[in-house]
Amino acid sequence: MSRRLKLALQVATDAAGLPGKAQLKTWMDAALRPGVKTAEITVRIVDAEEGQQLNRDYRGKDYATNVLTFTFDDDMPAVEGLPLFGDLVLCAPVVEREAQEQGKTLLAHYCHMIVHGTLHLQGYDHIEDDEADEMEALETQIVTTLGYDDPYRTDTE
Repeated sequence: MSRRLKLALQVATDAAGLPGKAQLKTWMDAALRPGVKTAEITVRIVDAEEGQQLNRDYRGKDYATNVLTFTFDDDMPAVEGLPLFGDLVLCAPVVEREAQEQGKTLLAHYCHMIVHGTLHLQGYDHIEDDEADEMEALETQIVTTLGYDDPYRTDTE
């Protein structure tokens, strides 16, 4: 498929083990649905302070979260054939802590968070149970295709 993905990467943390731009593009391209022909996405990796501030300012939740998704126009869902624009903000300390708690490698969890956020940019959500089931199944398929374990696997053999 010929698709154009323009990715801007901003790193606003001194955290170690961050994925590079080429790795991010691979993960995002895998998460873009077939109808998306072009996408312009900014990924910003932040520290806990900025992550908490953004989550508080935009979601009214006063804690840092793993990934925040900002679409270009909340009133305009992703439409097949139209360009996709948006931003993903990943909070490095939260992603690192979750990876340790879940027994995953750091890169596997970053992959999952990028796939998760990229799906959000395209209108997927997990508020309702049926939406969550669909989104989680898609995330699992994409992440495992990329060579990582099922991100929702609960055993840590």
